[in-house]
Amino acid sequence: MGVEAATTGLAIDLPPGRESGLWRDAFRRLLRNRLAVAGLIMLLSIIALAVGAGAIDEIARYDPDFQTHADIHEGPSTAHFFGTDNLGRDTWSRVLAGVRISLQIGLGTQVIVLALGLVVGALAAMGGRLSDNVLMRFTDIMYAFPDLLFIILMRAVLEGRDWLVLSDQRLQIMLAIGLVNWTTIARLVRGQMLALQGQDFVLAARALGARPWRIVLVHMLPNTLGPVVVAVTFGIPIAIFAEAALGFIGFSLPPPTASLGRLAKDGYNFVQLNPWFVVFPASAIALLMLCFTFLGDGLRDALDPRSR
Repeated sequence: MGVEAATTGLAIDLPPGRESGLWRDAFRRLLRNRLAVAGLIMLLSIIALAVGAGAIDEIARYDPDFQTHADIHEGPSTAHFFGTDNLGRDTWSRVLAGVRISLQIGLGTQVIVLALGLVVGALAAMGGRLSDNVLMRFTDIMYAFPDLLFIILMRAVLEGRDWLVLSDQRLQIMLAIGLVNWTTIARLVRGQMLALQGQDFVLAARALGARPWRIVLVHMLPNTLGPVVVAVTFGIPIAIFAEAALGFIGFSLPPPTASLGRLAKDGYNFVQLNPWFVVFPASAIALLMLCFTFLGDGLRDALDPRSR
């Protein structure tokens, strides 16, 4: 396959199967990053366990809410891998259920963050000076709020509401966290699109009569995906930690739902009697955040090698 060299006008012939491209080259660089690959493998393993536990009884072994009062505060064993809690419930099955909830909230929050951030960032960049000033000042105001305090306020406002699908408490938490964390994506998209406005391919599209929405969706948005993908990857552990913090202070999903934050809180109350009760949920939170952080670092280096 011949690839034109822009600086010399010469054609460079690449061997078969070695075609160049942004995403293909980024994937090759990602595979050379050992920490990123280790994080990805570990993350896929955790996801497989958490998802499998909800569908295959042999993985979870016990119902997360099943109580056996004869086995209260048991330590790790072959019968209960992570021991049991103060009500005799199996900690292994509850941690897997908590991981599943954390992943749902982490990924669902990023859908909301992407929707808000892309729209606000694109409108600010392409809507003229007045639109840019209004939207960016609003973004600055939202960014100035203390994250956890604003999430708690949004959670309190949404709790108990029956608006459409907002009666689902998981969706309420996703929306509360998403309404706080979209500002980073909005600023990133705005900056990227402002930088792209003077590029030749955008000017050529305008000269050919392309409509503004087509220029944004077809020509500009795909060229902002690299930094956005990295920001979303880093945003997932932020959302997971925010949900865990809400669970720890009692503002997340109600009991007996096995949220990792609530499990850590329940274990903290019995840390002197049964330290394993708090170690395993806290370790699950830390491991999830570490995997996504390693993967995000690898994606950042792979998509923009100059940032290293």
